[in-house]
Amino acid sequence: MKVEILDEAERDLTDGFRFYEAQGAGLGDYFLDSLSADIDSLRLYAGIHPLFSGQHRLLSKRFPYAVYYEVIGNVARVNAVLDCRRDPAWIQERLK
Repeated sequence: MKVEILDEAERDLTDGFRFYEAQGAGLGDYFLDSLSADIDSLRLYAGIHPLFSGQHRLLSKRFPYAVYYEVIGNVARVNAVLDCRRDPAWIQERLK
C-alpha cells in the first residue's frame, strides 16, 4: 500500500511540531518521529481502523493525535492529523 500525505495534513504535522517544540527542546522532533511511524504503519494496516466522519481514524501511540485517512485503490491518503483534545465539533467541521 502506498501512503500519500496531503498538504493540509503536512500543515497539521508542522503545527504539532511547533507546539511540542515550544514545550521543550527536542520534543517536536520526537512528535514528528512518532507520528511518522504511525503514518508509516498504514503501509501494512490501512483500512483496518474504525471510521469517523467517513474517514478511517488511526490513533497515535504516543501523542493525543489522530490520523484521518481514506483508502482509494492501493493508496492510503492522509487528509488530516489532528489533536484529539480539540472540540469534537471542530474536528468534524475540519474533516468536511
